[in-house]
Amino acid sequence: MKIQRWAAKNGYRESLVIGFPLVVSMLSSTVMTFTDRIFLGHYSLESLAASFPANVSAFLFLSFFFGVVEYVGVFVSQYTGAARHERVGAAMWQGLWFCLPAGLFLAALWFLAGPLFDLAGHPPAVREQEVAYFRILTVGGGPFLVGACLSSFFSGRGLTKPVMVVQLAATALNIPLDYCMINGYGPFPEMGIVGAGIATLIGYVLPGVCYSLLIFTRENEAVFRVRSAWRFDPELFRRFLRFGLPGGIQFFVDMFAVTFFVFMVGRIGAAELAATNAAISIETLAFLPMIGMHIAVSIMVGQAMGAGQPDRAAYATGSVLRIALLYMGSMAILFICFPEWLMELFRARGDAGAEFGRVLSLGVVLMRYIAAFTLLDAVAITYMGGLKGAGDTRFIMLTMAVGSMGCVVIPLTLLTRLGVTSLHAPWACLLSYVIFLAVSFMVRFRRGPWRSIRLIEE
Repeated sequence: MKIQRWAAKNGYRESLVIGFPLVVSMLSSTVMTFTDRIFLGHYSLESLAASFPANVSAFLFLSFFFGVVEYVGVFVSQYTGAARHERVGAAMWQGLWFCLPAGLFLAALWFLAGPLFDLAGHPPAVREQEVAYFRILTVGGGPFLVGACLSSFFSGRGLTKPVMVVQLAATALNIPLDYCMINGYGPFPEMGIVGAGIATLIGYVLPGVCYSLLIFTRENEAVFRVRSAWRFDPELFRRFLRFGLPGGIQFFVDMFAVTFFVFMVGRIGAAELAATNAAISIETLAFLPMIGMHIAVSIMVGQAMGAGQPDRAAYATGSVLRIALLYMGSMAILFICFPEWLMELFRARGDAGAEFGRVLSLGVVLMRYIAAFTLLDAVAITYMGGLKGAGDTRFIMLTMAVGSMGCVVIPLTLLTRLGVTSLHAPWACLLSYVIFLAVSFMVRFRRGPWRSIRLIEE
């Protein structure tokens, strides 16, 4: 790393100052999900098998709304870069208005849970737990979106430490609750996967409460109008949807590809599904913290574009990319060198652990795919964050749509109809999808059409 790039504006130091608290935030969220699945894996193999499809399915529906709400942060960053601080509160409130119908829609999915998991064709014991877990997670979708929207008030301005502190508090509450509610410890009855869902729901509510206490103060009202700008602003809301909706569709399409992949693996067998769940859970140890750097690059690019400095935006993206490759390369080495140890974290206790042998052998092979994903994800996530911060969300949406259908959905449908039952087939499709995204986003960013996009009003 060059010394001048460390100290430069939008160089390594600034990238880490903004990005590291977000990495810690995402890592704490990852640890929360990871320990959740470890607790469920110790509880029963069926609970482990059910947790990932239910979680992915719930987040599939949540992802569209989250992708839209997340774009509040880009508006906040561009208003900050343009020194128009009085517009920050209005941008945040448009996101909150969007959260209201979104939360109601997600809660209504309670009634679709049974028919949805009937389509999956998973064993009855797994299907029953999938339905219960899915219902609780979708009810928590509204509070989750509110917390994500409010966090943009800080992250969009480059103040990411409050986000880190709030997320750490939610994790510190969730993990012990998770263990107690799953296994029946202390005042809590044994609830299995239902207990895991309730603990997660509580973890969704806490951030929104904390952010509200930190944001709606007199000091913030004087500068950012966080109280007085509560009214619905049709013109700003339309612009928010114009750039945010493609982000939501992109997120939904991406999650649909992953969900479809998981459901197709589930048709091969319970051991294959459990091995896939465990391998992807391990991969989140690398992937989700990288989302923190993805948000960081979108913030820095957004602030640079708001100030009318696209060259500074490109410089920031290069800085984050180098940091991302260093981190993801280290994780890839870990996954290649210690696959058995990582997979053993999911072994069930007692007699149930006797069935884990096949899951372990399959998982060790899958960790090689995971190692490849990490490096490709570093490229794809960084360049996607740069494009998003500049407002090039339509290209991201179209690329995700083409990639998910052409690399995952259509090939896996054909392979299933041809009777292919090898676990390598769906994983090869998923790998081709990540390669397609990494190359497409890199080429688009380097060609530079995003430089002429104008997100906020003059």
